Amino acid sequence: MATLLAIGTAKGLFLATSADDRRSWEITGPHFPMTGVYAVAVDTRRPTPRLLAGVTSSHFGPSVATSDDLGASWDEPDAAPVAFPADTGATLGRVWQLMPAGPDEPDVVWAGTEPSALFRSTDGGRSFELVRSLWDHPHRPEWEAGFGGQAVHTVLPHPRDPARLLVAMSTGGVYRSEDAGATWAPGNTGIRAYFMPDEWPEFGQCVHKVARDAGNPERLYAQNHHGVYRSDDDGRTWSSIADGLPSDFGFPMVSHPGRANMVWTFPLVADSERFPTDHRCRVFRSADAGGKWEPLSVGLPEGPFYPAVLRDAMCADGSTPGGVYFGTRSGEVYASRDEGDSWSLVAAHLPDVLCVRAAAV
Repeated sequence: MATLLAIGTAKGLFLATSADDRRSWEITGPHFPMTGVYAVAVDTRRPTPRLLAGVTSSHFGPSVATSDDLGASWDEPDAAPVAFPADTGATLGRVWQLMPAGPDEPDVVWAGTEPSALFRSTDGGRSFELVRSLWDHPHRPEWEAGFGGQAVHTVLPHPRDPARLLVAMSTGGVYRSEDAGATWAPGNTGIRAYFMPDEWPEFGQCVHKVARDAGNPERLYAQNHHGVYRSDDDGRTWSSIADGLPSDFGFPMVSHPGRANMVWTFPLVADSERFPTDHRCRVFRSADAGGKWEPLSVGLPEGPFYPAVLRDAMCADGSTPGGVYFGTRSGEVYASRDEGDSWSLVAAHLPDVLCVRAAAV
């Protein structure tokens, strides 16, 4: 069995494949040259994995393309697969997140978009419908745009209960549904918004990314705009786990797909200084749900290092031991086949890396 690493960049999608347990990689691409690929998913619920790519062309606009042959060919529908109904008065900026639902819903795929909205597909990602309940939420007029835009960038189905779903957005915060998306409630208690007059609002936080624990699906981890948090009640309340990190600012938050309590992040100095802390290339890992953090840098560049890692430009696979991957804004992609203990270079000189996703295929 091979490992596929899908790398979305500002100028297309690159696919890296390893057939020797992630020791070496063969790279193809760019697929969709000169388009921004902000979202990628590898749907392994079907006999042949399906790749989904959220592409944004400066000429043709945003779309979602699918491939059922690992990128050898792509299906791009003539009609826009993700589009706002006319009565909303909204226009799709781009798709920020593509997330297959759980095993009980094999044809359902969720899409998070800019402007902040959630779409649902029941045909494996070929077409989507707006989830009106979130769009019509009374809080929506007060959601603001973060530095990267106003977008739903995190969609987390509950692995054991299809009725439960969590989304996160910048800005707006975390919202939860327990009735398959019919209604939504904010889940931001304990997350600070230092930039607002009320630093502990019901909603309005600039959450950067949320990840779900593999062993305990009620446990979530969040990287906020200054703040690193854990929830042990499925996002109802949060507590800080930033102690031990060199900074509480950053973008990615990645949980181990098959091991409880393990999570990785990539801290930056601050919102006003978006460089890696100490100008060093280091991933930080916790093996006890954020109780303690350790820096990981064996095999990563030494000396001054300045590129950032974006919220979806880090991921993990489900192998044993787990693989971890991240891409930088200067076009390097690094991989670890031992949960971050050591790293090797997968690719260099790519365009700005926007997202990475890995899976066994």
